[in-house]
Amino acid sequence: MTALSLSNISITFPDGTQAIDDVDLTIERGEFVTIVGPSGCGKSTLLRIVSGLETQTSGTCHVDRESLGYVFQDSVLLPWRNVQRNVELNAELQGVGKEQRRELAQQAINLVKLDEHKSKYPHQLSGGMKMRCSLARSLVSRPQVFLFDEPFGALDEMTREHLNDELLSIFQREKFAGLFITHSIQEAVFLSTRVLIMSAQPGRIVAEHHIQFPFPRLPELRYSPEFAELCGRISHDLKLAHS
Repeated sequence: MTALSLSNISITFPDGTQAIDDVDLTIERGEFVTIVGPSGCGKSTLLRIVSGLETQTSGTCHVDRESLGYVFQDSVLLPWRNVQRNVELNAELQGVGKEQRRELAQQAINLVKLDEHKSKYPHQLSGGMKMRCSLARSLVSRPQVFLFDEPFGALDEMTREHLNDELLSIFQREKFAGLFITHSIQEAVFLSTRVLIMSAQPGRIVAEHHIQFPFPRLPELRYSPEFAELCGRISHDLKLAHS
């Protein structure tokens, strides 16, 4: 089932800068698609168009924004709320009753393995825990489409890999359509069913790689010759996209 469809998406900002040019993209439920590309090529802008935070200059976007999750580069937690109350926030804003949103939040907290920390406040959490909390907050609404804007980019490599493992486990369970932005080729290959390469501004999709590694994907996959070979091919295409 198609969860997200973009057709001929372009956007030009008021100062005349064309950020994205003629992007087509379709993602089915149960697909995890990652976009890599040069800084400033329009990757995050594309996510903002999907979410409705930006409006394209031309083209069409078909997505159910009532069933959309969004995890930003920053965890964006409310400092006066503990983990439990931060995770409940989206459900609270949607008018879900107190008992039901507590139950939904607890399920999401369990999924991201934060149960032992649910009474802590953001200043008491590590960077990885904050991102888990942000992920849980979006999971409460059981989104059909999940947008990820470099959520693990500021974390150390070991924490990032651990969260990648956890995210894949959640993806296999929830079967949402994922659209992920990263600068890490290894992260893109490990997480994705497809990796798209975007050119320098104005951003266009210039290459696509289908990732054939079966699920579940074990951490050891990262050290296999096949994984390294595929990362090398994507790196080559990414260098061409910079030129």
